[in-house]
Amino acid sequence: MSKSKRIALCGVLTALALALSLAERMIPLELLVPIPGIKLGLANVVTMFALLFLSAREAFGILFCRVTLAALFAGSITAFAFSLLGGLLALMTTWLLLHRRGSWFSLYGISAASAAMHNVGQVLAGIVIMQSVNVIAYLPLLLVSAIPMGFLTGGIITVLDKHMKHMRLV
Repeated sequence: MSKSKRIALCGVLTALALALSLAERMIPLELLVPIPGIKLGLANVVTMFALLFLSAREAFGILFCRVTLAALFAGSITAFAFSLLGGLLALMTTWLLLHRRGSWFSLYGISAASAAMHNVGQVLAGIVIMQSVNVIAYLPLLLVSAIPMGFLTGGIITVLDKHMKHMRLV
């Protein structure tokens, strides 16, 4: 793929991740799962897609642009910190585990681990921002929610992966 096509694809993926991130804020998930701040993690599908089909550098760029733009459009500096730290830990986890894909982990497991590390990152950001280690008490609830949310995004990326291979785009 040419450099200009890769740049254009990164732009489209950034826009998609931003749209998913902003749309996700409108889904009242707290009505079904009474855990404040819980999200489906749909924008993370785009990050995993970028790690699978582009490079780690491009995936980081997409993540950073998405988090920055989401904070500018509908968030705050606090939301930026929570999203960026969680996103970076999730990105690193996904990148590391993709190297063990097949032999140890499926995309479902990688996505669940990524969701869990995103939650760890958010709690770490909370500890720093609130200057209290008591925030860690919220982590077990978040980790339990990471499993079904991670499996959901893992299912989506599994379908995308099969579709891309079927179309011989990779």
